Amino acid sequence: PGVVYVSHLPLGLFEPQLKSYFGQFGKVLRLRLSRSKKTGGSKGYAFVEFDCDEVAKIVAETMNNYLMGERLIKPAKQLLALNPAQESEFKKKVQEAKKHVIPPEKVHEKLFVGSQRQFKKPKYPAVARYNKTHTPEQIAKMTDKLLRKESKLRKRLAAHGINYEFPGFAAQVPPKKKSSDAVNASTCSEDTTPVCTPSLLERRKSMVVDDDADDEIVVKMPAVERDEEDAAEEESDSEDDD
Repeated sequence: PGVVYVSHLPLGLFEPQLKSYFGQFGKVLRLRLSRSKKTGGSKGYAFVEFDCDEVAKIVAETMNNYLMGERLIKPAKQLLALNPAQESEFKKKVQEAKKHVIPPEKVHEKLFVGSQRQFKKPKYPAVARYNKTHTPEQIAKMTDKLLRKESKLRKRLAAHGINYEFPGFAAQVPPKKKSSDAVNASTCSEDTTPVCTPSLLERRKSMVVDDDADDEIVVKMPAVERDEEDAAEEESDSEDDD
C-alpha cells in the first residue's frame, strides 16, 4: 500500500468528502484527517492510504497544484523545495521525510489509529454545565459555595499576616430584604381573613367584650291596633269640619 500526504485542503472537506474524491483513483484503505483537539476543525492536511503504491504515486502527481476550493493542493515535497545553493543536509532529511509519497517503512504504526471511527466534536461538559440556565436553588448553592471559599481565602491571608482588603463576591450579593408579611400575617381585619394561630386566639380572647353586660335600656312600646287608629283619624276629621 502507498500513503500520500496532502496539504492545503480547503475548508469543508472532511473524511467522507475526501474518501469519496480520492476513491476515483483507486481503493482507499484508510484516511486520516488532522483535526484540532480543541475545536474539532480541520487543520488542512490529511494522510490517504491506497491499496496500490502505483496509485499513490499517480495521485501525488495529479494533485500537485490542483485547484480545489480556491486553494492549490500542495504536497510537502513542493512546499519544501529550496534553491540548490541553500540546501543543507538537515533540510534534505526533512524534505525526504515529508515527501508526498511516504515509503512504507516510514509510515508510523499509529498514524491511522482511530481513523475508522466517526469523529465526534468535543463536548466540554464542564463548559456546557456552567453556561446552562440555572434554577434559583442552584444559584443559591453556587453563591454559598463562592462565599465560603472567599471566606477561607481571607482567613488564610490573615493567618499569613497579609492585610489585604478586597470587595470580592460578598460585595456583589444583594442584601436580603426583611419582608413584613410575617409580621402582618396574623393581623385581624374585616377585609381579610386572619390566620388563626394560638397566639392570635389568646389575644382575641383577652380583647372580647361581654355583650350581655351592656347597660343599654330598651323601651318596648305596645303595638296599636288598626281599628283604633282609624277611629282616631275620623274624630279628628269631624272636628275640623265643625
